[in-house]
Amino acid sequence: MIGTPLKKSATRLLMLGCGELGKEVVIEAQRFGIETIAVDRYADAPAMQVAHRSHVANMLDREALERIIKQEAPDLIVPEIEAIDTAFLLELEQQGYRIIPTARATNLTMNREGIRRLAAEELELPTACYRFASSYEEFRQGIEDIGLPCVVKPIMSSSGKGQSTVKSADDIDKAWDYARQGARGAGERVIIEAFIAFDYEITLLTVRHIDGTSYCPPIGHRQEGGDYQESWQPMPMTDKALAEAQRQARVITEALGGAGIFGVEFFIQGDRVFFSEVSPRPHDTGMVTMVTQNMSEFELHVRAILGLPIPAIELLSPGASHVVLASDRQNDIRFSGVEDALRVPGSKVRLFGKPDSRPGRRMGVALVVADSVDSARQLAKEAAARIKVEPAE
Repeated sequence: MIGTPLKKSATRLLMLGCGELGKEVVIEAQRFGIETIAVDRYADAPAMQVAHRSHVANMLDREALERIIKQEAPDLIVPEIEAIDTAFLLELEQQGYRIIPTARATNLTMNREGIRRLAAEELELPTACYRFASSYEEFRQGIEDIGLPCVVKPIMSSSGKGQSTVKSADDIDKAWDYARQGARGAGERVIIEAFIAFDYEITLLTVRHIDGTSYCPPIGHRQEGGDYQESWQPMPMTDKALAEAQRQARVITEALGGAGIFGVEFFIQGDRVFFSEVSPRPHDTGMVTMVTQNMSEFELHVRAILGLPIPAIELLSPGASHVVLASDRQNDIRFSGVEDALRVPGSKVRLFGKPDSRPGRRMGVALVVADSVDSARQLAKEAAARIKVEPAE
């Protein structure tokens, strides 16, 4: 049994990180009668707007976290972002608190070094060749070992921050500086990865629940600078590639343990499957499941962590998502073009409620269902383009 059955008494969930993904988790938890508390580093974050209560705190500050946890006494602690003192979560778990999916999973996956060593060196999953570097000298040596082109990332970051591709010697210094600027939390090391000439990349949403392990239909996605721009479901794959992706997803999620949804990312090259990363929580590319499946990734996550049944996961329609990005820095914002976006056939809009904007910040998503993935992608792009982030008057 992976999940823990829901208690008869009220259950309290503490969300650490209150972005758009956390917001949807909070909404789904409340649908099952769960009391929700949201914590983030800034006030009025998206999940705070729908939670029963909220706290503003730096989640790298264990004293601040400890005060909140003692005050709220949560039954479930659900991390959503990387900038958390994960070593403290390990201590909390030892004290009897339930960390979702586990403190070890959170600790390993929020640090690219930990998860890559687990996947490649312990579990022997196929990955790109890699090196880690703490100094500029180690960085140059790592690039020499790997060769060009290669990909450079901070070992701790989110939404593609700090990630770049080194195509020539002219890119090396810029990649080093950018990776260190984009680092989050305590991780100042970087990873250098060989560039895989993949045909496409996918997210395989993998759910560990009371009845075993289930998989959502594969999700294709396109990234720019390591940050997702659009996703679509289903992504056509050969039977052989899909079976291998499911095998690897089961191996890595069983090693991490616990209950909940995992966003497992792969590079696909013909029938060859290379493990890339895993997130022990709902995945941004999985927002498309809010319109394509009988249960969204958020409902699946909450059902799994509450120990509730998960019957067959069904694809109801091909669909796509496309992000709505801000172009300017504004402290007070409004949206225009929403009505026009909703005129696109099969469209829905989710605006996240972030209180301010900056260039490239993800402010919402357009979701579309259609007869085919190609049509859904085109319509989602069109709907998203009609929405503008503007200064409030």
